[in-house]
Amino acid sequence: MSEASPLWDPRQYNRFEAQRDRAALDLLVRLPEDFSPAQIWDLGCGTGQHAALLKRRHPDAHVHGMDSSEAMLEQARFLSADIDWSVGDIARWRPAQPADLILANASLQWLPHHAALFAHLAEALAPGGLLAVQMPMAWETRHHTIMRETAAKGPWASALTGVDTIAPLLAAEAYYEALAPLCDDIDIWSTTYLHVLNGDNAVLEWMKGTALRPYLTALAGDPAMQGAFLQALGERLASAFPRRADGATLLPFPRLFLVAQRR
Repeated sequence: MSEASPLWDPRQYNRFEAQRDRAALDLLVRLPEDFSPAQIWDLGCGTGQHAALLKRRHPDAHVHGMDSSEAMLEQARFLSADIDWSVGDIARWRPAQPADLILANASLQWLPHHAALFAHLAEALAPGGLLAVQMPMAWETRHHTIMRETAAKGPWASALTGVDTIAPLLAAEAYYEALAPLCDDIDIWSTTYLHVLNGDNAVLEWMKGTALRPYLTALAGDPAMQGAFLQALGERLASAFPRRADGATLLPFPRLFLVAQRR
């Protein structure tokens, strides 16, 4: 990522909470029913819903929710006082004691060097501990391609040059290779959701909650330029993803899932 960390907007992120939450719940349902972790980490916990869910599911566990955004954590702290909420960088994270469960839902796609990163996360697990990951396979999608093309053309292009957003994921086989030296029962799968979005220019509004954050942060000092960029991008997205007669906008969105157990 570029040096300026993206500024996150919890309200914008949560506009499509039901759609964003679906993948996390589909991941959590794959955890063994008899699994009883004592140390749980939610890395990139955002506004904290899934850390709070894990605390309810495992009330005796010590649950940690970590995120790079203080704004997100301000919202998370309203959910539970029984969770250790902290600001941190996943790439530099080192738990004081091995984790029994590491959840990383829609967070690791922002980080580079995935082969080394996933090996590091596996090393942080206690024997028998689980790593559960969900990542958008967004880089190759139509809406992300339109976003990058629009960012590269226009009066805002120089300000957005070198600003990193979500990068391509590795092949599924590469994640297996990174984890196999330390883990057994590595389960990797992918699926494509067809999100049904409501509202005007819904795909733009969806992207303003996540992928567009680095670009919006880079243009934050020039509101007029930021507005012009969003207008140009919104016009292209509205053409590519037209609103249906019933008011819905359909957004295909592929995601990669992974659950691995430390041997």
